Amino acid sequence: MPRNNEKSRKPRPPRIRVPHQQKAIFTVDNQKLVGIVQRLSLTGGSALLVKGPIAEGTLGAIVFGTVFGKVNAHIEFLHRGADGVPLAQAFVFVTMDAMSSHRLKMAIEEMHAPELSNLKQRPIDAAFETLRQSVLLLSGILNSVRRAPSKSRRPRN
Repeated sequence: MPRNNEKSRKPRPPRIRVPHQQKAIFTVDNQKLVGIVQRLSLTGGSALLVKGPIAEGTLGAIVFGTVFGKVNAHIEFLHRGADGVPLAQAFVFVTMDAMSSHRLKMAIEEMHAPELSNLKQRPIDAAFETLRQSVLLLSGILNSVRRAPSKSRRPRN
């Protein structure tokens, strides 16, 4: 029997580009990881994780600040390459307390300015902005690695 591809689906909530390289703490298997939130919606988002991508389907937690206070949520990591950026990883909110949900909703409404919303931005502009942010993040990571003292660089006597 053929599948009905005309299922009535709810429209996807608008995704907002998060400004100012918003940092978040992700917790996976009791390990804390730093990430930069790229996009947010009421149902999830995407982030660049400093330690690299997490296996799809992995459960974890996220904590990040907004102008309205901290948002805490349990998440599930989704596919890599979110928003056309190979290092960005999508995630979906699994559970969130009422206060965090309220704070997230208010923050997204405030960030809904045309220059941040995917609704008013051309896809190519969004892709270039995400690429620019990714290059900046990787540049910072590479610079910090270069500055770190290495045992192999010590002069031999």
